[in-house]
Amino acid sequence: MNITLESTDKVNGVLTAVVAPEDYKENVATAVKDFRKNASMHGFRKGAVPEGLIRKLYGKEIVAEVVNKMLQEDLYKYISENKVNMLGEPMPLEGNEKATFVDGDTFTFKFDIAIAPEFKVEATSKDKLPYYNVKISDDMVDKQVEMYRQRGGSYDKVDSYQDNDMVKGTITEVGEDGKPVEGGLIVEDVVMIPKYLDDENTKILFEGAAPESEVVFNLDKAYNGKDSSIASLLKIDKEEVANHKGDVCLKISEITRFVPGPLDKNLFDSVYPDGSVNTPEEFKEKIRSAIQNQFDKDSDYKFILDARKYFDEKVGDLQWPDEKLKKFLKAKSDKPETVEDSYDANIRQLKWHLIKEQLVEQTGIKIADEDVKNMARETTRMQFAQYGMLDIPEEYIESSVNEMLKKRETVDNLIDRCIEMKLSDALKNVVKLDKKEVTAEEFNKMFE
Repeated sequence: MNITLESTDKVNGVLTAVVAPEDYKENVATAVKDFRKNASMHGFRKGAVPEGLIRKLYGKEIVAEVVNKMLQEDLYKYISENKVNMLGEPMPLEGNEKATFVDGDTFTFKFDIAIAPEFKVEATSKDKLPYYNVKISDDMVDKQVEMYRQRGGSYDKVDSYQDNDMVKGTITEVGEDGKPVEGGLIVEDVVMIPKYLDDENTKILFEGAAPESEVVFNLDKAYNGKDSSIASLLKIDKEEVANHKGDVCLKISEITRFVPGPLDKNLFDSVYPDGSVNTPEEFKEKIRSAIQNQFDKDSDYKFILDARKYFDEKVGDLQWPDEKLKKFLKAKSDKPETVEDSYDANIRQLKWHLIKEQLVEQTGIKIADEDVKNMARETTRMQFAQYGMLDIPEEYIESSVNEMLKKRETVDNLIDRCIEMKLSDALKNVVKLDKKEVTAEEFNKMFE
């Protein structure tokens, strides 16, 4: 098979493949024999249909299948051996989409191809990039400790109200004289947290309140006219609220306060089941280390984002085969009408992909199967950590990893993350780092 590439410009080309009879003759003969082995036809035993009859009846289909298979294999072999940096896939040239496959003919196929723009990018010690070290404050650690203590906390009955306490009692509608309204609502077992009322003056009325004491307040004022909140408190339909926005008296029957769980060995073991933590100081240090570890990963992610922006600007504007790329994207998309709107974003992603390929080659990065599995394990642990589950049994981790690796799209994403993680580490050893210490708040604002 004779394949040639004609470049119409720097980013567009036409691949021409000429398939002569001698190229496919032997393959067709083999395909006919294989077809004949299983062919069944009236008047002939299975496998005994004459070869000539098979060629007459099915020759075009067999030739088409053989030539198309050869064409696909040889095209990609040519592209690989000649290092054609093609974008997308070869697309049949307009008017050359179909061929009539007659055995003994010479077939000519022409394909439009989009070629990646040529450029050279390299990371050197002259390149300077920021790297942010996040300082973990004591307050961050204390908040995490309190979050764990909340899990083992309990509601205790108390003798007087403090901010954030929950009160329970009976509400009665009252008039301006403070006496119950005749025929007014009486709602038992009302539960409310005064801290979340909308009116500050109403909140003050509950300060120091005790069981059996009474608090008179105006519903409309307390909830700033929110009918849904009033309906929920009074256990009535929202449509009825208009008739019940006046004063009420809450006779408190019970006040409860949430008390966090103790900072003890039971808490330490619930978070770190391996028993490695025995004191509050060790517990805080372990938490500080976990928070720092997460922010270190986030710093590496921010670094690769900054590297992407830096090398994108370093490469500058490139010429792209826009027409062919749009045609290819529309052919592959479930929603071709969206291609125009998303095209610029696709080009930015494609440009970074091409830059990344050169940087990966320069730094000698290789991705092994175990790297992908480790990334899947890390992803799984992070997912559990979002719910405060830090020490998950390995059998659960491995089960989740095995499920992730069954999905091709997930595997591709894991590979890409592996590449960027390794690229981040590699670039940090090549470029000059402008290290900056920042607070967590300052760091998080960089992603807004």
